[in-house]
Amino acid sequence: MLLTLTASCLKSMLVPAGRAKKAKLDLLDLPAYTRETLGLSGFNLSTDLLAGANRSRLEAIRERADRASCSCLLLIEPEAQNFGAKDDRAALAAAERMSRVIDAAQILGCSAASMRVVATDDDESLVKVASRLRPIMERAEKLDINLVLSPDKGLTQRPERVTELLKKVGGFRIGTYPDFETAAGQKDPVAYLHRLTPYASAVCASTVKFIAAGKSAKADTPLEHLSAKGAAHETYELRPLIEAVISVGYDGPLALDYRGAGDVAVGLALSRDMMLAALGADEEEDDDDDLGLEEEEEEAAPGEGDEE
Repeated sequence: MLLTLTASCLKSMLVPAGRAKKAKLDLLDLPAYTRETLGLSGFNLSTDLLAGANRSRLEAIRERADRASCSCLLLIEPEAQNFGAKDDRAALAAAERMSRVIDAAQILGCSAASMRVVATDDDESLVKVASRLRPIMERAEKLDINLVLSPDKGLTQRPERVTELLKKVGGFRIGTYPDFETAAGQKDPVAYLHRLTPYASAVCASTVKFIAAGKSAKADTPLEHLSAKGAAHETYELRPLIEAVISVGYDGPLALDYRGAGDVAVGLALSRDMMLAALGADEEEDDDDDLGLEEEEEEAAPGEGDEE
């Protein structure tokens, strides 16, 4: 399972602060930073980070991503789109916006584009939204892009409504983009993820607040002084959520998104290490050590032990 970056959590680095002309980190350098500094295997962009970008800028980001072996996998539209509007003009504006997002996703080399839907939770809205999403879905299919829905309040708040909407829209490239923090706010987070993850092209492994763990832990320990083995995620337990997505056979990207205070790079490092521990990376490494591969290679040297 790939661990990737949700670049929006680095917005303070990627967008110039105040009157500054340059950002701390240029988008062109994001792929290399993601791979080399954060130790992650890909990244998701949000459209607000691409304000003013033209086609050549998007192509340059894709080229740098290819060079760094760190692809942009998902383009996120953070503004909820009013596909449930009574006014057809508002719905048309939403459709035009998502068409542009899908085009940008294709130029960037993404496999998916994410969106949220504004609509009330009733049967009339369900039918209306589904009919308005079909042309967007058709465009996405032509460009080999998956269109994934991030659950939001209203029509897509309940997982059963989301799956019903997916079936109404139809097609193989309509899916979901579940979020750990959203799941944690549900009555049964595990059941919530069980319902949505089978349709997911990516899962947002969001984290919020880390604290020191253990009997001698101090409550005011700064984020920068924590390590994965001596810390816990206070906001909600991560392991049950990770196990929930694994249990339904999901093996796609887990997109890290640190939303808490303090140094974002440190928060992402803690998130990464805790995810790896929950995924059993430590056990796999121990198993490899126990195989004695080096000894076997030495014993099996050419000509040794052959019977005549």
